[in-house]
Amino acid sequence: MTETDRERTQTSEGGAEPAVPTRKPVRRGGGDPGSRGRTTIADGVVEKIAGLAARDVMGVHAMGSGLSRTLGAVRDRVPGGSKSVTRGVKAEVGEVQTALDLEIVVEYGVSIADVARAVRENVVAAVERMTGLDVVEVNIAVSDVKLPDEEDEEPEPRIQ
Repeated sequence: MTETDRERTQTSEGGAEPAVPTRKPVRRGGGDPGSRGRTTIADGVVEKIAGLAARDVMGVHAMGSGLSRTLGAVRDRVPGGSKSVTRGVKAEVGEVQTALDLEIVVEYGVSIADVARAVRENVVAAVERMTGLDVVEVNIAVSDVKLPDEEDEEPEPRIQ
């Protein structure tokens, strides 16, 4: 006779209701519940994270080429248009890795090599921390240097 059967016999002989055997809860699926299923991260999500991280670096004046900044400025003035944090950033996202291409404009007088190194470090840290993806490369193209006396190129709005 098992211990549970003895408990039932003792309880039912004493006039009380039979004891219900307790069981340990059955775990289905096994393992950590947080690891069940799959998470996918869109290219645009990684591009936003990388764009914001790159802009945080001292010496980065803007992101993107002159043409993309000009078109972006026109789009930003259109009602409903929003400033694009992904301008100058292209990401390729796989299941566990990502690669990034950034196009930046640096301030005149800064060390381009130091700015590029700082951008890489900041972008890699932010993307890996927020997404869990392994950043395999960050390619940086410096498309322009912002001179102190240059005005930012803001085209005349075509629509008012």
